[in-house]
Amino acid sequence: MPTPDLASALSDISIGAITLSKLVPAILTFLVCLLGMRLISKLVVKVMEKSKRLDGTLQGFIRSSVKIILWFTTTMIVADTLGIKMTSVVALISVAGLALSLSIQKIMSNLFSGVTLLITKPFVADDYVTVAGKSGKIKTVGLFYTVMDSPDNTAISIPNSDVTASAIVNFSAENLRRVDMHFSASYDDKTETVKNAILSVAAEDERIMQDPAPFVALNAFNDSSIDYVARLWCKNSDYWDVYFHMNERVREKFEEQGIEMTYAHMNVHIMEK
Repeated sequence: MPTPDLASALSDISIGAITLSKLVPAILTFLVCLLGMRLISKLVVKVMEKSKRLDGTLQGFIRSSVKIILWFTTTMIVADTLGIKMTSVVALISVAGLALSLSIQKIMSNLFSGVTLLITKPFVADDYVTVAGKSGKIKTVGLFYTVMDSPDNTAISIPNSDVTASAIVNFSAENLRRVDMHFSASYDDKTETVKNAILSVAAEDERIMQDPAPFVALNAFNDSSIDYVARLWCKNSDYWDVYFHMNERVREKFEEQGIEMTYAHMNVHIMEK
């Protein structure tokens, strides 16, 4: 056990204005705060996981906000333990904030845009969207970035300000989705024969709704073919399965009924004089 003189000598050791007698309690305080931060973070995560009202985007924003608040609180507590006056710390933060405000306009714009996205909710976690020229499934909305996964499993991070400034196309917002498809047939094939062939394929697929009923019509006269449009309704989750199935089955149906699926070509007629 150190003698009183040794203890006094150790306590006089200082780094600037911070003495060892203040530094040791500050370190212990920091470790306790660090433990408390981890416990609070885990508690917040468990509470959010049990809540059915918080989607993944909002959970990510809350986690980021709680982390910032906890670190700020820890800094204030440790500073107080070191004997640094809180008024000085607050004044320093205010001055620093004013100095940085001009240089972090983009960051603040992303922050407020993130809050806007969480309030307006143009999308939620797992929605498939096209935003700022990128398409993918929404993963989370953070303080500064919106993160989504592309179809090829690539993580895409878009600044929140770019998200709010662009048009957002949400393909998952509605339960039903219309499948618009185009098929071409020869001028030699009768219109009703082509339309009935496409409608018969649509009737075979149980995923295609009959109310609204499938719609097929002659759409345009092209140089080498006639274009037919088909409009079909299905559940949002069945969109691509219906799309690919229709392409395959319509081709097979055309072959069965002798309907010619034409391609761009030119007929040359030689006139004899």
